[in-house]
Amino acid sequence: MVSDFLVTDRITVIGDSHVYVFKDIRLKLRFPNKKFNICAVGGATVSGLENPNPITQAYKIFINKLNALTEDDVLIIMLGEVDTGFVIWYRAEKYKASVDEMLNLAIENYTNFLLKAKFVRKLIVISTPLPTIRDDADLGEVANLRREVKASQKERTELTLKFNRLIREFCEAEEIIFIDLDIESLGQDNIVDKKLLNKCKSNHHYDPTAYTKLLKAKLKEVI
Repeated sequence: MVSDFLVTDRITVIGDSHVYVFKDIRLKLRFPNKKFNICAVGGATVSGLENPNPITQAYKIFINKLNALTEDDVLIIMLGEVDTGFVIWYRAEKYKASVDEMLNLAIENYTNFLLKAKFVRKLIVISTPLPTIRDDADLGEVANLRREVKASQKERTELTLKFNRLIREFCEAEEIIFIDLDIESLGQDNIVDKKLLNKCKSNHHYDPTAYTKLLKAKLKEVI
């Protein structure tokens, strides 16, 4: 463990449960002079829409974290998996709205949040992980909660890719660093590469070893 006096950057990481990958020892070893402070809320969304799961209070938690930062801070944000994999589809079905309408609302809310965070010295946005829950999967709490959404894994993947493209274009226009992992994450069948699937079939998060390998390669260019 690196002593605090050797740390050159304390990096705050905001996101849903996928950001727990930043606790991985392999990232700590790759970036020994960085200290990742994680602010994670499981089930957090960017949609600003009613989530049928228990209320997370994510927005309030994230805003409080932003308010505690200074201009000298480095911030990483990664959100959207719950939106593209579930909430957008759920709301479109429930309220007879178009998926694009719900997507646009999610994009608007996410970009507004990113603008609030833009005051930090370095803002880094990481692309949303691709869906790993297979069609008709019935393993695990998350898969069971999302079963009522009829969109296939391929459809959810296409929506995630569109979401990431729109956020990337926004970040480029706003001169925000965007780490795009889509090309490296897609398999030959146009869904998530099998190498990223968690060894525990009931776990919808990426395999931590494979994920840290992707992140290390991209993060070394920007931090």
